[in-house]
Amino acid sequence: MLDILVQSHRNAKAAKRLLRKLLKKQRIVPRVMITDKLASYSAAKREIMPGVEHRQHRGLNNCAENSHQPTRRRERIMKRFKSAGQAQRFLSAHD
Repeated sequence: MLDILVQSHRNAKAAKRLLRKLLKKQRIVPRVMITDKLASYSAAKREIMPGVEHRQHRGLNNCAENSHQPTRRRERIMKRFKSAGQAQRFLSAHD
């Protein structure tokens, strides 16, 4: 898990924003990118990182999915986050 960005949509524009943020933070282009099977990640990768291998498989994403467990636990306790800003602050501290 490299970073978490709370956004209202999961479209290509949101995926591009996330990939740009990750590339800026890492400063190197990765060799392989592993995501869930959302089509917007493929569209964003084609435009921003065309030479990177993209793997989309159910089992490969388990590490990222398991890192979301504290977030889901807190969401259940709090009966959801009150705002996107609050969620982003919580997630930034726990990534």
